[in-house]
Amino acid sequence: MAARVVVVGGGYGGATLAKRLDDVADVVLVEPKDAFVHASAALRAVVDPEWQARVFYPYDGLLKRGRVVQDWARRVSPHRVQISPFESIDADVVVLATGTAYPFPAKFLENEADVASARLARMRDDLARCDRVLLVGGGPVGLELAGELTAAFRHLRVTVVDIADDVLTSGDFLPELRATIREQLEERGVEFVTGAPLAFLPPVDVGTYAPFTVETTTRVPLEAQMWFRCYGSRAQTGYLDEELAAARRPDGRLRVTEHLTVVGQDRVFAIGDITDVPESKRASAAIAHADVVARNVMDVLEGRRPSARYHAAAELIVLPLGPDGGASQLELDGGRREVVGPAETSRIKGRDLFSTDVAELFGRA
Repeated sequence: MAARVVVVGGGYGGATLAKRLDDVADVVLVEPKDAFVHASAALRAVVDPEWQARVFYPYDGLLKRGRVVQDWARRVSPHRVQISPFESIDADVVVLATGTAYPFPAKFLENEADVASARLARMRDDLARCDRVLLVGGGPVGLELAGELTAAFRHLRVTVVDIADDVLTSGDFLPELRATIREQLEERGVEFVTGAPLAFLPPVDVGTYAPFTVETTTRVPLEAQMWFRCYGSRAQTGYLDEELAAARRPDGRLRVTEHLTVVGQDRVFAIGDITDVPESKRASAAIAHADVVARNVMDVLEGRRPSARYHAAAELIVLPLGPDGGASQLELDGGRREVVGPAETSRIKGRDLFSTDVAELFGRA
């Protein structure tokens, strides 16, 4: 009988790892959603209904030998995943890949793709009525959403508000990157209000048409008919038992070794956004984690110590502003960093948003 590997979470890292191990282990993927959410394409689907089909991918095309259990992991210990008071799954190896929660529309609370799709459709109908949209948060999500909105609706007046004095302040980004992103968005009429937070959040739901007025703590008034919260990622690790929770940091992320085992564990790994690896949390990093952990899981199952080591990736970003705009910070040979503009950003991500790769992973190519 093949050893059982239970992967908790079916995002970029979890789905990739489950696929990698499908031929060598009894893989069980535990995931509450009925379809993979291609979050990198979600902001394009905000403005373009044709992209909605490239956001949701049913899990039935992922594994050939293993199985997907659509349910929450309510309690996870080193050798068992509890999915209900009466049902649990024993495991030889556990991999934690539950990622981070983030506000709509970058991610979805809904577990059914049909329900999430309907919410997107209602939001697009409301968006078509808007003249002004407020984005709270000047990080990558807020800026990318500003780019999608202004690329699709040239008449739309978009305001980005942030407590920091500039955009993209949470990463090690070159000043040139910030400058070119701001310049492109300002050319489209985007207004930046920085250096002070909102005194209070809009008293209406995100992504719905409902005119409102708010102000910053410095008394700058802001009017809009729709708003989005573009900050506030939160690691989802509240399901761990006491033994595994010992490796949890105050921010919810898990301390991991260079082999991506959870600190203090030999047969429990963690990948993706929930790890404390010092790098920006992005899909490409989660996929790279999955490659390392796949090799290490095979080592463990064959009685060896983990041999593959993960080295934190360089700080990079590919930030499209719609299909044809944006800028990216890349690392070249020798460690030199370079900022490239709209044409290269569109080639890397903006046109396709990695949807071809995801479709191939789920057997939809």
